[in-house]
Amino acid sequence: MTAKTTPIDVNIPPRDIHFDVAAAKSGHWLGGDPVGTAVFNALSITFPDGERMFMDAVRHYRGEVSGKLAEDVRGFIAQEAIHSREHHVLNQLIDRDKYPVAEIEASIKERVAFGRSRGPMAMLLSTIALEHFTAMMAEAHARHSDLFDNADPGIERLWRWHAVEETEHKAVAFDVFMLATRRWSPLQRYFRRTFAMAMITFFFTRNITHYAARLLQADGYSYKDAVKAVRKYVWRTPGIFSRNSKTYFAWYRPGFHPWDEDNRALVATWRAEFDAEIEPAPALA
Repeated sequence: MTAKTTPIDVNIPPRDIHFDVAAAKSGHWLGGDPVGTAVFNALSITFPDGERMFMDAVRHYRGEVSGKLAEDVRGFIAQEAIHSREHHVLNQLIDRDKYPVAEIEASIKERVAFGRSRGPMAMLLSTIALEHFTAMMAEAHARHSDLFDNADPGIERLWRWHAVEETEHKAVAFDVFMLATRRWSPLQRYFRRTFAMAMITFFFTRNITHYAARLLQADGYSYKDAVKAVRKYVWRTPGIFSRNSKTYFAWYRPGFHPWDEDNRALVATWRAEFDAEIEPAPALA
């Protein structure tokens, strides 16, 4: 049986776009909602260091890839580098005198350093699980566009762009994993990737909840009330971690591949919008 791979017509172009995220300086950019703002700021703060680890996890295996996958890896690394840059810009604008951004960044650096210390395969396993998580959230965003109702337009555009590209490259790290483990038994592959997802689900959701709660404390919440409010936001309303549970649980299916569900049509309009901002390459003389 031939292993599943990313469809040949999936393109992963880097879009070198800069976003106006100045509203991050003014506080509650998500329609005045302190909880939603704290959750998405917490996610944003994780991205620069986390996505650099994703890039390095995939880059480690570049010598083993060729053809279409090699092109996809180049696109993945380029997209993630720009994501890291743009979220870094947003993170720098959050009021650091009021919010414990530096504390959260230090915690993330420590966790990423631990992840790196476990070696290339452990890094790749973490990457494929987290990439599935971010693709799941991107799909939920596309299916439920009300998520950013009344948000600052510049920051809303940043998150839509991020959702488009997370969808495009959702299987690149997975395809690299499948190639790197081609000599493993199907059972070993299944056990390692499902165990990685279970662990990532526990720690990622717990950490985001904690980071968002720490941000809310600066808005006057007690830590207990902040955790309660964040849990309601991420699991119930709007439920960014639960709204697309079908895609999440698909991971645990034997033989799963991220492109089992081709959801490009969900982000087609957004993709066209951002593609229009890419300057065409100059014609060769």
